[in-house]
Amino acid sequence: MRPALGVIPVRYGAQRFPGKPLAPILGRPMVQWVYESACRATRLTKLVVATDDKRILQAARDFGAEACLTSPEHTSGTERVAEAASRYHLPIVINIQGDEPLLRGEAIDLLVEALQDETVPMATLAYPNPDLSRIGDPNVVKLVMDAEGYALYFSRSPLPHQASDFFWEHVGIYGYQKDFLLRFGGLPESRLETTERLEQLRALEHGFRIKVLETRYSTLSVDTPEDIIKVEDRLKEMSDDD
Repeated sequence: MRPALGVIPVRYGAQRFPGKPLAPILGRPMVQWVYESACRATRLTKLVVATDDKRILQAARDFGAEACLTSPEHTSGTERVAEAASRYHLPIVINIQGDEPLLRGEAIDLLVEALQDETVPMATLAYPNPDLSRIGDPNVVKLVMDAEGYALYFSRSPLPHQASDFFWEHVGIYGYQKDFLLRFGGLPESRLETTERLEQLRALEHGFRIKVLETRYSTLSVDTPEDIIKVEDRLKEMSDDD
């Protein structure tokens, strides 16, 4: 098994929700929930929190995470992950979004396993969502893929048109061959990426394939303070089920 690095990129100054990584969820900062979820993966060799802020750095170290400071000039989580990855000699890198406190460890393992194939430059996850009422929500990213499981397109618009049973909901976690990740950051922004506000479209527009793996679990991203309540409710439900 080729070794893999997991990186959780987090920044303090999110426009819609400043200080989001430190927002408490049932008494613990959100970044801690993400970190502890990622620790349940069995395929990661190393896991690190990458941040631009000393407050987040200290909080991460306080709950036992390895953490590093990265440039405050980065415009995306991918750039932050690439900087952190450049410090480690591991061939596979998993970008674990810092606003996904419900992420499951097995989702990370799926990506690491797929990237054992060195011909796969990049991989991500999708959930077959049967709730067609959500297909029109621009905050829910949809995708379609080819017969071999590679992404054809991602969109905030309904995709595909007139889905009748389910749609593929993108789960925002990415895995890369390290060499491709370092190259990806140097590619110019693409027209579709700018239009859809979806960075992964840069890879497709430049001719790179993205392997899509099915996950059985949907997640719940935290974009606003109101989302914290939704996550806490979901966590309480999960605790009751146990």
